[in-house]
Amino acid sequence: MPDPVLLWFRQDLRLQDQPALHAAVEAGAVIPVYILDDETPGDWRIGGAQRWWLHHSLSSLAQSLKEKGSRLILRRGRAQAVLPDLLAETGARRIHAISHYEPWWREAEDALGDALCLHAGNHLAPIEHITTGAGQPYRIYSSFWRALQQFLPPEAPLAEPERIPGPDRWPASDALADWALLPTRPNWAKAFGDDWRPGEATALERAEDWAERVGSYEEARNLPTQAEGTSRLSPHLHFGEISPRQLYAQVSGATDADKFLKELAWRDFTDGVIRALPDYASRNGRPKYDALRWRTGEDAQADLKAWQTGCTGYPIVDAGMRQLWVSGWMHNRVRMITASFLVKHLLIDWRVGERWFWDCLVDADYGNNAVNWQWIAGTGIDANMFSRIMAPLSQSEKFGAGDYIRHWVPELAGLSDDAIHDPDAAGCRPADYPAKIIGHREGRERALAAARTLG
Repeated sequence: MPDPVLLWFRQDLRLQDQPALHAAVEAGAVIPVYILDDETPGDWRIGGAQRWWLHHSLSSLAQSLKEKGSRLILRRGRAQAVLPDLLAETGARRIHAISHYEPWWREAEDALGDALCLHAGNHLAPIEHITTGAGQPYRIYSSFWRALQQFLPPEAPLAEPERIPGPDRWPASDALADWALLPTRPNWAKAFGDDWRPGEATALERAEDWAERVGSYEEARNLPTQAEGTSRLSPHLHFGEISPRQLYAQVSGATDADKFLKELAWRDFTDGVIRALPDYASRNGRPKYDALRWRTGEDAQADLKAWQTGCTGYPIVDAGMRQLWVSGWMHNRVRMITASFLVKHLLIDWRVGERWFWDCLVDADYGNNAVNWQWIAGTGIDANMFSRIMAPLSQSEKFGAGDYIRHWVPELAGLSDDAIHDPDAAGCRPADYPAKIIGHREGRERALAAARTLG
């Protein structure tokens, strides 16, 4: 029998449309491995909410592999050290994996050298192919979208193999439970299971359901209601439980799917940004904003705590932040409102909010998170102007967030549709709901004054 090969899983936890898996099966016996690497990412080790998802996703993947006659080997440590050790232990000579673009994964890929065989598979088209005339990644999304058209539709997704051949002797594996990915006391993720079922099977079910509803996306995506106006596929995409091209094939034939497909392509764009600017999650895209004086004192810390816990006195902001904490997710329109509020109304550095989202979101993604926060903050390469300050009270009313607020801020459940967006102005704020920590006009003027100092 030929020497076995390693199949290195990362954010590609699926069997369907898995080019690295197909290449490994063609090469011979396959040893699938997932490495919990908290060292290589440094400060960007995966957050608490992602760990909850990862536990369940790995459990699902292990079961799928078992049904194919294989198994999932779990190891912990620096990937660039663990994988060579596994090569020596198993007699394998090659590692097959899907390309990733986070700076720590590129570092690990470079360290593995010729033993690593990389395959495109987590994007609509290989990121390296979508470049400017000068061969550089695009920094403006509209230009990226136009360039992507020559690669669409993407190649047809690959079917999962009928069987995955294994080695004569399997290496030892960690036990998933020993990794302690799930919170215990306090179990802040106790309600996650009400909203989420991680794993490839659920991702495929959601995609099938979404294909029937995607035509309403352009309008419904802006309405923060308890009804499903968005796909809820973002964490499945982040963990690679479904590939973008498989989702594209699922929904592209539906009526009015273009807006959603552009959002799907946005994920590819953000990976292109971090390929060009690896430190984009910690450095302003526009250097002029390095001189902006963010608030950092005790008052700012108190305001940050109010924002994190959903106690700002702005119902739409508080509803979003409480949804984030309870469910590990937040409606996309409300993400923009809450982020703008932190950066503009409270004048707190966007990187502070980015880190909170990184720890709390089940779909936290290095590129997407960084590009979106810098877009809202106005500090990015393709971003809103800093002077664009969202008005949370009018946004709440405009997009009909009343029932959404009632669900997540029960103190306000008894208020009318007219009063619930701004209880202070209506003169009916309940005693157990906080007053605004800052007025809208006051926050807006403070942000604009700070921006004027930059010239």
